[in-house]
Amino acid sequence: MRDATVVRVVFSGGGTGGHLYPALALAEALVELRPDVRPFFVGAARGVEAGILPRRGADHALLPVEGFARGGGLAGVRALPRLGVSLLQVADLFQALRPAAVVVTGGYAGGPAGIAAGASRTPLVLQEQNAVPGVTTRLLALWASQVHVAFPEAVARLPRRARSRAVMSGNPVRPAPAVDREEARSSLGLPAHGLVLLVVGGSQGALVLNRTLAEAVQRVERGELPRVEGLSILWSTGPRHHADALAALAAAGSPGWVRAVPYIDEMPSALVAADLAVSRAGAMATAELLNHGLPAVLVPLPTAAADHQTKNATALVAAGAAVLAPEEGLSGSGLWSHVTRLADDPALRGAMGAAALKRARPHAAREIAGHIATLLPRRAA
Repeated sequence: MRDATVVRVVFSGGGTGGHLYPALALAEALVELRPDVRPFFVGAARGVEAGILPRRGADHALLPVEGFARGGGLAGVRALPRLGVSLLQVADLFQALRPAAVVVTGGYAGGPAGIAAGASRTPLVLQEQNAVPGVTTRLLALWASQVHVAFPEAVARLPRRARSRAVMSGNPVRPAPAVDREEARSSLGLPAHGLVLLVVGGSQGALVLNRTLAEAVQRVERGELPRVEGLSILWSTGPRHHADALAALAAAGSPGWVRAVPYIDEMPSALVAADLAVSRAGAMATAELLNHGLPAVLVPLPTAAADHQTKNATALVAAGAAVLAPEEGLSGSGLWSHVTRLADDPALRGAMGAAALKRARPHAAREIAGHIATLLPRRAA
């Protein structure tokens, strides 16, 4: 028997962390606002959520759904029946849960729950992270009660009749830690003074970015590129690439101004510690850079779906918050020229940081949760 005092809200999205983590952040913010809400997560058995949700002890279901490969082919033929099975499973799930609302944060994993919400007339909320809405968002927007976007450029790319329901809310990311810069730098083994460059290519690292940075550091140590006085680098290599990065630094004489780590667990502290960044242009990464007012050199992943990282980066360049460094043809000297230009020009860093903060939405999770709450039944007295 269902507990009438509990409000069930389904959160669905995944395949990648860029779709899953917004769902987790929104669920946490909604429960803080409405303690009577009990989230239920719906994801894909082949997505990152298959490992993350059980570790978190979250109520969840994993579906056999897969993404449709671009260009069709056998993968598309296989995906269609899996979508059908997933839709049947979600229909049974909704019959049992009777959710008050469904929140979809994108990716193929969110499709079945969003379709089921539309079919059952359950209030549907979408949260789109990128400047170009994904296929799932564009399809489901026709039935959505709310569409929350992180880039204003995304609104014009929604179906025309869904645009009036779009809200510029930002991306829900982790809150900044209650530490100052000195504390953050100390905790990360960084100097208290001088500039800190944060280099991160995502949780798994970016091979091209790693090789390019290693080349730049080696050439600086050989005197072929200019040294930036007082600059330290915190370099997140990705676990698989860490040994190679250390070998490259050893070949350069193990310069003390570069610290290479496999992964940064306390990324919010790293963002507080940094003065500028080199990063991929994923939606959540750029949201965190904006929230901390960090001028950034963005190196988009060219193979990202619909080239959305390039479009994210282009939007931030147009806003004056970032510099675009396309991966194709990027060299150590080219990357280093972007870094030195920013490092040597405090006025430019200040202007870019101010532009970043204008696009920042540090309270996005709380704001979106407030909008979702308007669709829920009133709290029991």
